[in-house]
This record gives sequence, structure tokens and C-alpha cells, in this order.
Amino acid sequence: MKFRMILDKNLDLKVFAWSCALTLPFLVFGGLYPKATGKVANEVLAHLTSSWDWLYLLSVSLFLLAALIIALSPLGRIKLGGDEEKPEFSRISWFSMLFSAGMGIGLVFWSIAEPMMHFTSPPMGEGGTPEAAKRALEIFFFHWGGHAWGVYVVVGLALALSQFRQGRPALISRALAPLFGERFAAGGVGKAIDVLAIWATIMGVVTSLGLGALQVVSGFGASLGMPQTGEAKVLVIAGITLLFIISAVSGIKRGIKLLSLFNVALMVFILLYFAGFGPSKYILESFAASLGAYLTDLPKLSFTTKLFGNEGWTRGWTVFYWAWWIAWAPFVGAFIARISKGRSVREFIMVVLILPAVFSFLFASTLGGTAFYIDLFEGGKIGALVSSNLEGALFETLRHLPAFGLLAALANILIISFFVTSADSATYVISSFSTEGSSVVDKKLVIFWGLALGGVAAVLLTAGGLKALQTASIVGSFPFIVIMWLLLAATVKELLKDYRRN
Repeated sequence: MKFRMILDKNLDLKVFAWSCALTLPFLVFGGLYPKATGKVANEVLAHLTSSWDWLYLLSVSLFLLAALIIALSPLGRIKLGGDEEKPEFSRISWFSMLFSAGMGIGLVFWSIAEPMMHFTSPPMGEGGTPEAAKRALEIFFFHWGGHAWGVYVVVGLALALSQFRQGRPALISRALAPLFGERFAAGGVGKAIDVLAIWATIMGVVTSLGLGALQVVSGFGASLGMPQTGEAKVLVIAGITLLFIISAVSGIKRGIKLLSLFNVALMVFILLYFAGFGPSKYILESFAASLGAYLTDLPKLSFTTKLFGNEGWTRGWTVFYWAWWIAWAPFVGAFIARISKGRSVREFIMVVLILPAVFSFLFASTLGGTAFYIDLFEGGKIGALVSSNLEGALFETLRHLPAFGLLAALANILIISFFVTSADSATYVISSFSTEGSSVVDKKLVIFWGLALGGVAAVLLTAGGLKALQTASIVGSFPFIVIMWLLLAATVKELLKDYRRN
């Protein structure tokens, strides 16, 4: 009881204790035995991607298909809240927050790095050619498009419907009540589900925190000469952990909302700068060609377990991404549910599926297309750099544009701001899951989970770098796939019941 009062009077001790029991060993064991931690991480990764790749690939495609069917059916007219409920946030604030939470730092890291990886080492055909460039952007669209946001929709819709339409606590477990009943959802099994949701969130978010730290250190190295050492990365994580804790403590309507609006505005500025000073005609042609290829190949890509006939590539790239989105789904779904009160089911699904994906496509086409042009027509070496230094892709591309110093500074600011936004929204959601779905959580609990996120990210980055971070997301997401299928079934049942009643 005293411990509950110290952190939060609404703290669910069982959920909190078991979540800590799953998380803290990573800090202790990883800190004491980093090499052993890295070895175990690699073995787990190899097993999951070889034995369960089919489950990730087919599940994510079916989640997207189910979301579209719900949106286009008469069920789409149902409100997330009362029938006369008005949205709490404007559309631009709503979009900015859901985009910042759902993609954030990952998009800034991968918008050049991933297309260049596929450009130099494509899953099929010769690398370094115009055809390879088109396929590289098509692959990026597939990984960052509707499939990613379909995963978020499944969780977010279930939670928003349960929370605002049925008046239940904002918990994954309670959203399953239509299937198992209220008492079962609130009992021991329900608490175990909430623990898994926290576990998946932590493992997914620390992946992005680690990627962000890598890119911040690379950016500071390119612009300020900061050494690229493990100590520097840990110091960056420590500093930004402090920033996102401060933002999370300030709440959604202040810190998170304002930072999200700032993030999107700065992304638009950087996009326009690249379009204005980069190869504009080539960027537009690349975007159009790759988008056409993506839409044409989408059905084939969605329902196969061996993309482009390359099984190893599929496991190393697509399975990782699907696992990453699933690991992010508990916190992103819970967060976009929290900010979507008053929207219709149709508006919620279609906006979440389409607008962030299109914005991501434009951003990656502009930045990635510029990098392609530099390598194809100006003798650049960005592709060669990316093969050994993923996090340096953005800043190496910036060197070929005017005002490198200014752009590098703005890029560093954007990375840090996205870093903070993703982490503070995750900290808020984890704290809410720990307090029986409370929308108002004690600042001390937010600080505790913020420190835990930063600590796990630092340990994994030290233990095994990018590989350990990828493994964390896959391990964290694996148990949550089954829960997502249950959430989808509960959502459909609840929507059908509501539709018949009204």
C-alpha cells in the first residue's frame, strides 16, 4: 500500500510488479554481461524469423483488409463516443499527434537509409540502377504504408470503442470484454494481457530510442565533430530521456500536442527544402513510378511469405517491420484512441490508414530520391556509406545541398524532437496501463517508466547495437499477435451489436 502511494494511488500492483519482472532483468543481465545478451538476442531472432515469419506476414495483411472492410461497411457510421460527441482536437493537431507517435523517429532514420540499402542490395536484380531505385521506393512504401497503420487501427479502434462508446477503462484487457465478459477481462488473465501490452510497448519503443540515439550521435558527429563512441550514445539516451520525461509530465494537451505540431511543420520545411534545392523533376518521376508499382504489386506482396522470391531478405526486412509495428501497436493504438474521441469509425480508419502513409511516401521519395540522384548522376557515394553506417545516410545526403550547417542543425532538432514525442507518448500510455487505464497518472510513475525505457534502450544498444534493438522489437511483439486477433474479433462483435441496437 505504501509503495502504491509513493508512485500512484491508482497503481495496479500486480500489473506493475509483473511488468517490472519482465523488464528489469534486461537492465541487470545486459549491463553485466553485454556479449552474452547479444548472443542470446541473435539466437532468439533467428528462431522467431525462421519459424513464425508466416504468422507475421499474413496477420498484418489481414489486419489491413479487415480495417478497410469495417470502414467501408455501414459499421463505419458509428461514433467513437456518444452520437453527438464532438472531437476533442482539431484535425491538424489530431494528425500531427498520431503521426508523431506512430512513425516519428523511425521515419527520419529510415527515409534515406532503407531505400539506399535496397538500391545497392536489392532483393532481386542488379543494384545501383534506375530500376533498383524504383523498386527500393516501392519496398519502402510497402513497409511504411497501409500495413503499418492497419496494425495501429486494430488496437486503436478496439480501445477507442471500448473506452468512449462503452465507458470501460482504457486497457487492452477490458477491450476484450465483448468476447469473454467483464469479470474475465478484469481478472487474472486480463491483468496478464495488460502486462504483455506493457512488455511489447517497452521492447518496441526502445528500438526507436536506440535508432534515434544512433542518428543523433551521427548528426552531432557530422556537424559538431562529436566522437561516435558507445559512451556518447549512452549520454545521448540519458539526455533525451530527461527531455521526454519532462514532456510526458506536462501532459498531452501541452507538451505532446505542441511538440507534434512542431515536428510536422519542421518535416514539411525539410521536405520543401529538398524539393526546392534537389532534383525536383527526378523526385516527382520517382514518386509516381514507385507509387504505381506499389499499388499494382500490393496484392501480390501482401499475401506471400517470400517477397521477390528471396526468403532471407523477407525475414530480415519485412518480418522485422511487421514485428516492429506490432510491438508499437499497444502504445500507438492506445494513444491514437485517446486523441480520437468524437470521430466516426470510418473517419478514424480512413484518416489513420491513408494520410500518414501518403505523407511518409512523399517524405521518403523526396529525401531518398535526392540520394538516388546523387549516386546515379553525380558520382555520389551515399550507397557505399550506408552499407557500413546506416545512421549517417541523412547527413551524408545533406552535404550535397546548400547550407549544410543550417540543415544539419534542423535535422538534429527534428530527430531529438521526434525522439522526445515518441517516447513521452509511450511513457504516458505505459503509466496508464499500470494504473487501470487512468487518464491522469502521477508524475512519479511517469518518471519511473521513462527511466526504465531509457535504461533498456541504453543496455540493448551497448549489448548488441542495431541487431539487439531489432530483436527486442520482435521478441516483444510475438505474444501480442494473438491478442490483436482477439481485439479484432471483439471489435467486430461490439460494432455489430451496436449497429443492430441503433
